[in-house]
Amino acid sequence: MINVTDKAAEEIIKLRKAEGRTEDFNVRVAVKGGGCSGLMYDLEFDNETRESDEVFEDKGVSIYVDKKSLLYLLGTTLDFSDGLNGKGFQFINPNASRTCGCGESFAV
Repeated sequence: MINVTDKAAEEIIKLRKAEGRTEDFNVRVAVKGGGCSGLMYDLEFDNETRESDEVFEDKGVSIYVDKKSLLYLLGTTLDFSDGLNGKGFQFINPNASRTCGCGESFAV
């Protein structure tokens, strides 16, 4: 399961509207190789599910995750911060053994 905080859900809905996307566009979360810790998070809007996708819904936001990425993301919470330390989406991932300072990459 992937959880979404209230703040992240609000920001996703706001971004979707600002980009002129309809409500059938949802968030695709994936894990790709790269970054300073070895694995990186990838977020994008998508309006089609794929055969290998798991779909989660939380706080009115649907999230598409391919099965391979799901192994790294189970139990993760997607949050949004707009504080002094930076603005952007953050992943609170209980599977990560190490994260980089920017929060965009991790290792398991």
